[in-house]
Amino acid sequence: MPSNDSTLDARIRESFAKQGLMQTLGATIVEVAPGAVTIALAASPSISQQHGFVHAGAVASIADTAAGYAALTLMPPTAGVLTVEFKINLMAPAKGDTILARGRVVKSGRTITVSQTEVVAVSSGEEKTVALLVATMMCIEGRAGIAN
Repeated sequence: MPSNDSTLDARIRESFAKQGLMQTLGATIVEVAPGAVTIALAASPSISQQHGFVHAGAVASIADTAAGYAALTLMPPTAGVLTVEFKINLMAPAKGDTILARGRVVKSGRTITVSQTEVVAVSSGEEKTVALLVATMMCIEGRAGIAN
């Protein structure tokens, strides 16, 4: 059973802070709720591809991470989460001031959870959907080094 909202928020943020890739990208968590997590990424040349758009690898990374943490919010406090698979549709160039990945749980199970992340580019307050990810997440318990 997930913990209360303040404990849940702290648990997710503490785990997120351990992710070297998210630190390298400059990603931050902006919202945690049961079954939902939003991650923000400021667009910058350091995460761009050759045309100046945010690189698809960075977009996929924050989308997968948002989906995984959304799943983790509904898992027991002793559990960890691992991605089993994901599919991402890149629908438009990730061009904007900020990229937001809004992960949410579609179906939560005891072992397997399906999550979806909508990724939007924000420019001057306007949002444009740039990607959609669907992921399968696995609840891991009792394994050394996996539990958060």
